[in-house]
Amino acid sequence: MSELLPGYSPSFKKPSEILRLSRKRSRSEAGGSSNRTGGGSSVYPGDAAKRTPGVRTFTPGSQRMTSGGVKRRNPFASLENTVCSPVKRRAEPRPYRPPSFPHSVLRPRKMHLSSFAPSLFNTDILWRLNTFNLVLSVFQSPEKPLSTCEQAKGSVTFPADWSIKTRLLFTSSQQFSWTDHLKAQEEAQGLVLHCRAVPFSLPQSIQEPKLSGDLRCAFQQSLVYWQHPSLPWLQLFPRIGADRKISGKNSPWSQDDSLQQVLLSEWAVSFTSLYNLLKAKLCPYFYVCTCQFTVLFRVAGLAGSDVITAVMSPSTRGLREAMKSEGIEFSLPLVEDDTNRKPKCSELSSQQDVTNDQELGLSNAGEESCDSDEEESFAWLEEMGVDNQIKKPDAISIKLRKEKNEVKLDHKPESVVLVKGSNTFTLLNFLINCKSLVAAAGPQAGLPPTLLSPVAFRGATMQTLKARSTNVKIQGHSGYKDQFSLEISGAVMPHSLHALTVLLSSAQRGCFASGLYTHEPTAVFNTAIHPQTAESSDLVNCCLQPSTLEQLSQLCQLGKTSLRQLEMTDYKYTWKC
Repeated sequence: MSELLPGYSPSFKKPSEILRLSRKRSRSEAGGSSNRTGGGSSVYPGDAAKRTPGVRTFTPGSQRMTSGGVKRRNPFASLENTVCSPVKRRAEPRPYRPPSFPHSVLRPRKMHLSSFAPSLFNTDILWRLNTFNLVLSVFQSPEKPLSTCEQAKGSVTFPADWSIKTRLLFTSSQQFSWTDHLKAQEEAQGLVLHCRAVPFSLPQSIQEPKLSGDLRCAFQQSLVYWQHPSLPWLQLFPRIGADRKISGKNSPWSQDDSLQQVLLSEWAVSFTSLYNLLKAKLCPYFYVCTCQFTVLFRVAGLAGSDVITAVMSPSTRGLREAMKSEGIEFSLPLVEDDTNRKPKCSELSSQQDVTNDQELGLSNAGEESCDSDEEESFAWLEEMGVDNQIKKPDAISIKLRKEKNEVKLDHKPESVVLVKGSNTFTLLNFLINCKSLVAAAGPQAGLPPTLLSPVAFRGATMQTLKARSTNVKIQGHSGYKDQFSLEISGAVMPHSLHALTVLLSSAQRGCFASGLYTHEPTAVFNTAIHPQTAESSDLVNCCLQPSTLEQLSQLCQLGKTSLRQLEMTDYKYTWKC
């Protein structure tokens, strides 16, 4: 057997184990030298196992010294006899090490155990070194400020979420039985209150929610929304990715052109009615849900805008080109934000050669802005007299690169389109006359887009969200306890989400949690696209609760994300995106 190096270990050892072996080896060698000179008794590493009950010890004859004075490992010894025995490691006390620190902090940086004397290596010194490294790491990487989706403390309200939710799941330690089996009078009164847009006023805490008629009527009122078209045997929201759900359903219009024309004409009347209500500030917002994209129309005064706005997502290059050909002025807010963060092309070209454009790391938006000033960007070459030595891209190459960058945005959140002011009316006419708005083949062939609104409009059908309460047993620290839940499913629009949280705040005594399930194509509607907040005092007739109107009038704060979790504790909200 070849000689082994000092400190050889058949398995991985922690620093504390290496230090212990090093100190034991030094004592063993000191004892061996004193025995050879006639002073004291011999000390062997196996003596440590004598102090551990249940572990067989080494015999002096089982090991012999090499010519260099280094002991060779006994090949006939079992694993439990070795110094690194798992039994022995379990028997010996372990030094304290805080479990919360990461591995990179506990390991000393650029330090080797063999470069220090064994006597200096103890638990206290290692702990001090680790603490010092932790302090350095804190100062080197300062803590980032909390974003809107990472609130550390509670708030009396939560940011407006303009995405459409498909499902809400509320949980609480208080019962939701007050939502079950509404009386006929309570249901009828709730529908009337919704049609008349009567604001409800509830106390901060309700002791007996099941006996509160006002609470149950307000709950029915908050579940109502309006939809066109309405086919009871088809689920018309969501429309994006709904082919599998609609497939196999009865669709008599798919093979009848005259029936398709009737459906489209009725849809156009309803769409125009909604826009007129929006323009008169009698409707706060509404959604147009197609099989390819979704459009959100908002009245002037909401989301910080002083004019009517329409946000469309996702979009494609073909759709944007068709809008341009119709004279619709629009912008790509997310792309423009990225362009503003990048330096201008003229500044970059004055510092580096044109051939190094790929090394600049410009985004697609930056390249598009550069293409618009292509001729100006090469003007400095003529001044230097080297314009003939550098090959310039021709017009076709520039156009192809621009088209490639535009196609990269398709079907992504960055392709969101913003239309403002009078251009929204042009967009209305464009959507009515757009042939590609309706699928030509597949399960959704000939089916007009779905219109969703919080208020009634011409040709609309009243719909209600589905509510179902359950109670389960969950295991806690002191045994099993009751956990109550309330599930809301359907097309949950922003006003319904806020109204439901206001009701639950009073009924559940300011303590509940909820999981929010978002229709992903609509999450980008939370992008902040307006610089300032506009006044919303003239929106009192838009059929929204005063607190809901105040929330939806604020600037969008969530960006391209949406609320995923919402929790209330002691009447204070915390949320996650």
